[in-house]
Amino acid sequence: MAAMPLYKQFADQLAASIRAGVLRPGERIASVRIASQQHKVSVTTVVRAYELLESQGIIESQPQSGYFVRAQAETVAMPVAKTSRADHPAWQESTEVDVSRLVLATLRTIQQDGTVPLGSPYPNPALFPSHRLAQYAGKIARHASQSSVFDDLPPGHPELLRQIARRYLENGLKVAPEEIVITVGATEAINLCLQAVAKPGDTIAVETPTFYAMLHAIERLGMRALEIPTDPERGMDVGALEECLKTQAVAACMVMPNFQNPLGFQMPDSEKERLVRLAEQHQMPLIENAVYSELYYGNAHPSSLKNYDRDGLVLHCSSFSKSLTSAYRIGWAMPGRYRDQVEKLKFLNTLATPTAPQRAIAEYLTQGGYERHLRRVRRAFAQQRELMRHFVLRFFPEGTRVSAPEGGYVLWVELPPQVDAMELYRRSLALGITVAPGRIFAATNRYSHFIRLNYSYDWSREIEQALKLMGKLVQELAD
Repeated sequence: MAAMPLYKQFADQLAASIRAGVLRPGERIASVRIASQQHKVSVTTVVRAYELLESQGIIESQPQSGYFVRAQAETVAMPVAKTSRADHPAWQESTEVDVSRLVLATLRTIQQDGTVPLGSPYPNPALFPSHRLAQYAGKIARHASQSSVFDDLPPGHPELLRQIARRYLENGLKVAPEEIVITVGATEAINLCLQAVAKPGDTIAVETPTFYAMLHAIERLGMRALEIPTDPERGMDVGALEECLKTQAVAACMVMPNFQNPLGFQMPDSEKERLVRLAEQHQMPLIENAVYSELYYGNAHPSSLKNYDRDGLVLHCSSFSKSLTSAYRIGWAMPGRYRDQVEKLKFLNTLATPTAPQRAIAEYLTQGGYERHLRRVRRAFAQQRELMRHFVLRFFPEGTRVSAPEGGYVLWVELPPQVDAMELYRRSLALGITVAPGRIFAATNRYSHFIRLNYSYDWSREIEQALKLMGKLVQELAD
């Protein structure tokens, strides 16, 4: 019998190490050059071994980053179950929204010292260039003058407006600075846009599940939520929305098409365009939450609804809070045909956005380094996603399903049906672990056995132990 080729022997050894857990999903493996030196084999042998392992789905290459261990087969085989209109018999009925008290209570527990922040809605601040931004802000504060006071007024600081427009241009969307209004984070942008297109009592279509800030805006303005079934891979069911529009008045639709919180999907371009065309047909404003769009794992920046907008019906909202700094609360809106109304409402609601943080971020963007920073963050999130998915499925009981986010930093976890996520939240908190219960992501209690987990923090033994403890709690609640 012929001897096994050397590259196959090396590939088998590496695969065995991965199966044994020596190398975990998402971890980087040695470069071709280093592996050649360490194992005393030729570069060609290592390259052929890596190619074989990649063809088998055991490792994957990432441009300019190297090779990484892929998710194990058990992780890939357990997606979150799809939902449909049949799952929710009352899906065509609008609902009053009252989730703010529960959200506030859960957010307060996340802030407790010493807790493992798996329930946090915020990315790991250690990833942000905080020191550099603080230097710019300090320099600006020391040289502040009376002439800069007027830069506080809407629409915002001219250089920041220009830099944001430039960023969109780099990503394939032509935007003029005068189309943008600076806000206090994306939350204010969403509230202003909703206030500009709807009034109390109106019905607003939303994804389900959806990020609770969208529900807060509806609740705050005394509107009703119409929850549209949402696929964990393709996003809002545009056909379901179309059926609703035939029978009832919908004042606006609020969506997060890229890396939606909590599901993490990227809506296909064909569905994005279909949604915008449906909006044009019914003259229905679309409020697009794009705060996670910079945190993609693929090779290209995703398109937005704004790319397909011909009539100015898309009110695009975003911020730097998830990609650069959450400390300064700088966001913006591109409200299309509603731009003047949003600018007026901004002035009436909060008068202005402070100049210093606007100028500090503008200076950072001017000096360069933002794309390099984003590449580092995206790489970290992609690796930690695989680790989180792997260990949830390893430690949680049979019947657990997890999402497969294509960007962002949150994982949506479906627990066995008999598990009460609120009880899991309470028991986990008693052990110093925070989670976000599914109840806060819908106007109705449709997600009582779901939780959302944050995987943006550096992987540690503490996080791994927290998942292990939670897995035991889930098993207890399932029995």
